Amino acid sequence: MSLRDEMQTALENAFNPSRLEVVDDSDSHIGHAGHDGQGESHFNILIRAAVFENMTRVARHRAVHKALGDIVPRVHALALDIGI
Repeated sequence: MSLRDEMQTALENAFNPSRLEVVDDSDSHIGHAGHDGQGESHFNILIRAAVFENMTRVARHRAVHKALGDIVPRVHALALDIGI
C-alpha cells in the first residue's frame, strides 16, 4: 500500500470526512531537500469534517497528526488544509 493510500485510510477512519484529498506533491520538489528521488516525500492534505467544528486550528492539526500516527515521521513535508 502506498503512503498516500495509508494516509487516506487513516484519515477516513478517524474523521469520516465530507471531503478528503491526499496529494503526493513529491515531483514538485525534485532537487530540493528531503526528496530522495523515490517520491512519497511531500504531501498536501485537504480535509473537511464536522468533528473539526469546535476545535482550534492547533487542535485540528494535532488531531490529524495523531490520526496519521507513525506515517508522519516517514514523510519530509506535510501541508494541511483542515476545515469543517
